Amino acid sequence: MRDMFLVYRGKSDTELDVTGFCYASWQCDKDDTKSQTGYVFVVNEGAVDWKSKKQTTIAMHSAQAEYVAASEAAMEAVRIRKFVGDLGVMPSINKPINMYCDNSATIIFANEPGIMKGARHFLRRYHYVREQVETGEIKLIKGHTNDNLADPFTKVFPR
Repeated sequence: MRDMFLVYRGKSDTELDVTGFCYASWQCDKDDTKSQTGYVFVVNEGAVDWKSKKQTTIAMHSAQAEYVAASEAAMEAVRIRKFVGDLGVMPSINKPINMYCDNSATIIFANEPGIMKGARHFLRRYHYVREQVETGEIKLIKGHTNDNLADPFTKVFPR
């Protein structure tokens, strides 16, 4: 029997390059008007973690759906950092994990220290993304929709 391995590019003397992409399709479920979250994380240009999931709450606008997706992706980013740290591998992850989102309002909500008028009705658990930005675990960055690797995870494809 042969051994099989996943091999990722990178230099052994530099830290791991972890990048996340998050996206949401607002009210894409026509039956219950819930939105769809998608995210993907890559390490040294190879996908290591991804998810597509219907959101459990109804988003009042697209920025809220994107904020929920960013919060769920932030939870996964923290888990990835802890997992790599617990492995004790070198290189490790020392800088904030860059996460790309195409929604400007979501980035503003995540980077503002106080609750903004447009985000007052968001469930408290979704402000996790803001906490992780404040502590330097992640950095939420504006990215173009066409460059967002998580976009396909939120689309409904015909059977």
